[in-house]
Amino acid sequence: MSIRNSLLSIDTWVRALYIVLFWILLSLVSWVLGAVVVVQFLIVLFTGERNAQLVKFGVNLGEYLKQIVEFVSFADDEKPFPFSDFPDSSLED
Repeated sequence: MSIRNSLLSIDTWVRALYIVLFWILLSLVSWVLGAVVVVQFLIVLFTGERNAQLVKFGVNLGEYLKQIVEFVSFADDEKPFPFSDFPDSSLED
């Protein structure tokens, strides 16, 4: 594909808009992950045990972050959540 065709490709510019959207989501999800880390730490600190639901959510959040990074770096063409299902780990509850 020539440079001119690449510059005029609607698909390329639509992908750019998705990249901006997912870059913003990446920042927001990083903050959510930080909150999960702090809450989980406090739970372990005061109870001595991990919260299984937070562990599962953290794993799912990590998979979601991976999907975002793969999409914005062109390693994968499948758009992450909210354009596909949110990751669901197979961890036992």
